[in-house]
Order: sequence, then C-alpha cells, then structure tokens
Amino acid sequence: MLLLALDTATPAVTVALHDGTDVIASSKQVDARRHGELLLPAVDRVLTEAGLKLEAVTGIVVGTGPGPYTGLRVGLMTADTFGLALGVPVYGVCTLDGLAYAADIEKGPFVVATDARRKELYWATYADSRTRLTGPAVDRPADIAEQVAGLPAVGAGALLYPDTFPRAHEPEHVSAAALAALAAERLAAGEELPEPRPLYLRRPDAQVPKNYKVVTPK
Repeated sequence: MLLLALDTATPAVTVALHDGTDVIASSKQVDARRHGELLLPAVDRVLTEAGLKLEAVTGIVVGTGPGPYTGLRVGLMTADTFGLALGVPVYGVCTLDGLAYAADIEKGPFVVATDARRKELYWATYADSRTRLTGPAVDRPADIAEQVAGLPAVGAGALLYPDTFPRAHEPEHVSAAALAALAAERLAAGEELPEPRPLYLRRPDAQVPKNYKVVTPK
C-alpha cells in the first residue's frame, strides 16, 4: 500500500505519503489564496523526499471538507485526476475527521471547528479521535454555544472564538499525514471509505446575478 493524501479544505495545503504502516513524507503550507499554485509542487516534494515516483501510488486519499468552494475543489479535482491517470481508487475522508484524529483525544466528547468565513464555523462533535457523533454542520458560534459549552475543541474555528470555545487548542489546521493514517487504519480494518464527494454545506460566495440590467444603445 502506498497512499497519497492531500487536503485543500482549509487554508493549509497539505500532502503526505503513507506506506500502510507509517507516514513516510509530508508537506504543509498555510496560504488560503494559493491552493492551486502550491498543491502540485507539494506532491512533487513529498515524492522526491520519499524517493518514489507517482506511479508507485496505489490509492489517493482526499479531504472532502467541509470547506470553501474554491479551495476545496482544487484538492478534489486533483485527486480525481490522479486516480484516473494512475487507475487507482480515490478515497474521501471528512477533513474534520482528520483534525479529530490528529488531536489524539482518547475520550470525549470534544468539538472540531474550522473557519467557514462569514463569521461562521464548520463543526462536528466527536466521542473520541475516531468516532464522530454529530455533524458536519455550518453555524454561527453564538448559535451553538449552549451545545458545545464546556467541551474541549480543536481547529482554527475554535481558536478564533474563545468566548464560545474557552478550552480550544491545536491542531489548528488539518494535516494530510493524519488523513492518510486514518484512511490506512480504516482500510486495514476492512472498512469502506466514502467516495470523494465535496461537503460544501452552503452555496459558493460567487453567485450568478438573478436579474441582468438590460442596456440598449439609444
């Protein structure tokens, strides 16, 4: 097994290689505006670090969000392209699940929250680092304050709103290393991983105008 994992659902552009036992190379850069520019060089970098060619990859793991439309689709389209070119399966993993796994909290409940912009959060609750209880969902912090009161929390969204999440801590962003390790663990246990379908949870920021202004020459 050689899994190539990547995620662009958060400001982090993150890539990793996992051989079924351990992460053998990884890369992570935080830049919310350069997902498309940074992703492929990061893939090349981890392959070079591992001394492997892309053709050696036996499966692709991609974070499915939730996340902003523009960033999320960069990772998903790249994963689909690699899968088609190599003839290997592409597995989807919820980005929040990767953050929960990296948090390594043995006993919950706890919350994972990422920044959804517009003063909102993408969030979910977990029983432990491998078991999601609720979500993912998108809400304003004040609207979920009672539901998450007193719970530990991880992720950039939780760190942004200390009034709602006074027990927030790192990791801030997801890592492809955690996604790959979680996927490898589930595959080894015989679990079926979801198809790589995006979790947008809301419409994109850019909208086609509903009413065009007609301008005719006099």
